[in-house]
Amino acid sequence: MRVNKIRRRQVVIALVILVAGVAVWASRISQPEPQTIQTSTQRELFGNSNAKSELEKIEVKGRAPKTGYSRKQFGNGWGKINGCSVREVILARDLTDEKIDEKCRVLSGVLNDPYTGQTIQFQRGEKTSSKVQIDHVVALSDAWQKGAQQISPEEREKLANDPLNLLAVDGPANQAKGDGDAATWLPSNKPFRCQYVARQIAIKRRYRLWVTEAEKSAMSGILEKCIEVN
Repeated sequence: MRVNKIRRRQVVIALVILVAGVAVWASRISQPEPQTIQTSTQRELFGNSNAKSELEKIEVKGRAPKTGYSRKQFGNGWGKINGCSVREVILARDLTDEKIDEKCRVLSGVLNDPYTGQTIQFQRGEKTSSKVQIDHVVALSDAWQKGAQQISPEEREKLANDPLNLLAVDGPANQAKGDGDAATWLPSNKPFRCQYVARQIAIKRRYRLWVTEAEKSAMSGILEKCIEVN
């Protein structure tokens, strides 16, 4: 009888340890990934201010009609920086191990994609170039419906070619985003969301664009979760 009691006690203890271990494991996997923004990034975007403060300075209005929108309202394709296509300049900036020819064209490289967190091998070619696309962080259609109709054609062209508003990203993620704002689309790579929203705020401040109520709420929700790191 005593042996059976000892065995039962051992089984109970083992079960308690097992349950406790499962609880710890479950709590770890249920923890959200940290969403961070570097202090240096905030300074670069906002000087002595920060994303939260700058968001409060942006006008909140409803979305204007899309009437009259076309890509040509923001210039005829990519502009040039030092004689090179802006697209190639951004690829060269955002890829690593890049190979560039004498015409400024990026032939290959590696993208640590900010939107998905994946590593993408880029190879220039008719069937492969689209794996990496250049995204307008604030989509041009979104900008058009939130104030860009009221700025000059020159400023709109500058917005479309501003390196602050451009990122090399995963092609399918870019297609999924479309002309979505922060209320309708966010990167699946959660640690990047703080930087993504902060960049959108900086762009909207620079070009005097507004946000919708839903967009501001989504941005505020992201910024509340941000941990500032050096």
